[in-house]
Amino acid sequence: MVITIFILVYVVNSGQYYMTPFLFAVFILLQIISLINYIEKTNRILTSFLESVRFSDFSRTFQVEGLGSSFDNLKTSFNKVIDDFQKIRGEKEEHYFYLQQIMSHIEIGIIAYQKDGTVEMINNAAKKLFNVKSLKNIQLLETWHPGLESLFFNINPEDKKLLKVKKGEELLQLSIYATEFKINERSITLVSIKNIQSELEEEEMRAWQKLIRVLTHEIMNSIAPIASLTSTVNYMVKQMAEQIKPIIKDKFDTDGIKDIIEALDTIHKRSTGLIHFVEKYRDLTKIPQPNFKIYNIKTQFQNINNLLRTELEENNVNLKIIVIPEKLKITADEQLIEQVLINMVKNSIHALENIKGNKEIKLNAYINNGGRRVIQIYDNGQGIIKEVGEKVFIPFFTTKSNGSGIGLSLSKQIMRLHNGSIKVASEPYKETCFTLTF
Repeated sequence: MVITIFILVYVVNSGQYYMTPFLFAVFILLQIISLINYIEKTNRILTSFLESVRFSDFSRTFQVEGLGSSFDNLKTSFNKVIDDFQKIRGEKEEHYFYLQQIMSHIEIGIIAYQKDGTVEMINNAAKKLFNVKSLKNIQLLETWHPGLESLFFNINPEDKKLLKVKKGEELLQLSIYATEFKINERSITLVSIKNIQSELEEEEMRAWQKLIRVLTHEIMNSIAPIASLTSTVNYMVKQMAEQIKPIIKDKFDTDGIKDIIEALDTIHKRSTGLIHFVEKYRDLTKIPQPNFKIYNIKTQFQNINNLLRTELEENNVNLKIIVIPEKLKITADEQLIEQVLINMVKNSIHALENIKGNKEIKLNAYINNGGRRVIQIYDNGQGIIKEVGEKVFIPFFTTKSNGSGIGLSLSKQIMRLHNGSIKVASEPYKETCFTLTF
């Protein structure tokens, strides 16, 4: 263009040509237009590249032909940058997918939400816990449990809260932990929710087992020698009495000897009774591991009915069996669960002893909303008062005059070995219900 302008100036100054300056002027105009197009094409390519970066559209490639080697180098550089961005984006998507899989499989419920309650992320464990398919705002949790919304809104970073929730037949102990972070000037609260009820029950049971082992060991060490010695001394006193009786007939104190023998007999009987008593409690620490198999619940209910039929008839108790669906099956140790159910039914029969009128026990089985198998034992007996309800599963505790306090504690341990729970709800003289949730 510079050369063309120089020639045009030279031709005009020479004054010898008239058409040539016009042609050179036209040629310069075409050169200017070509230069503008060249620059605009460069700008369009740069704009397209920057838009690809901005909108993360790395599907396109840049094809630039016939514009010189510098454009070939630009095309190569652009395409290399696009390839690098594609790799980075692919790695980010892989990491995101990896984290999503971890979040969906972790057993602790996790919810991330903004200050206004808008939920940004909720994992499968939280959905299962709150029984929702999706959650748009924390405020919707108020319907699940009153006060949960305000707890989430008011919880401070690094705070830990414990919340006790009763859902149907289940008791939940929720441990809630919060942390806070920022993304793009947005303040996000991340809350983890875990039901620690099973862990608390497990620790409680371990503590009781440890206590029972210590007590039984100490009691047996003390009582066993006493029982043995009293038996030996009793025998020796009887033998000695037989030997000296003929020698000192008149002075022999028959009543005194009898008192001594009776006292020794009493001590021996009570010592032996204590040994048997302690041996029963040892059963609480020797429950075998469950032998899991699939079996029909209704068949088990019918077996229990046949086994206890005589006792039910003697006490005029009507036993009803309700299983929905009728062919409902369960994966458990059939013998251990049968032991639990027999104990429960016998407790119900005992609770109905002084009841006048209709005496009824119901064995009920179904699948709850959480997809878990549930067995319930109902009776309309004397029931359990509220103050006692929470203590019936504690070892040694009993409301029966001749009870040992073993049965329900043993039942709770068996259910713990099945990763299940046992609860009681009672309205005296109306309805008492023991619920086994698997």
